[in-house]
Amino acid sequence: MKVLFDTCVPRPLRSGLAEHDVKTAQEMDWDRLKNGDLIQKAEGNFDAIITSDQNLKYQQSLDTRTIRIVVLPTNHLPSVLRLASKINQALTEMSPGSFFEIQN
Repeated sequence: MKVLFDTCVPRPLRSGLAEHDVKTAQEMDWDRLKNGDLIQKAEGNFDAIITSDQNLKYQQSLDTRTIRIVVLPTNHLPSVLRLASKINQALTEMSPGSFFEIQN
């Protein structure tokens, strides 16, 4: 699965998602895009986006999106690394256009 990390997601999480093709917003030169624009750019290029922006569901209209959106509870690296298996499971089980918040 092609996965995009939002700018707030710690890059070392990539090692915990080895079965996925992960790129960062910075690598795509999209790191200055706001969430709505970033999601728009990611759709059609990625299967999923991972963010730690807890307010995303309140700021964006997500019901028309086709990309999977995974929201992390934090961007604290040790905590995020411990959640890698939950993130992998969510990515595997999610359908296109779905939204999922990972819990600690």
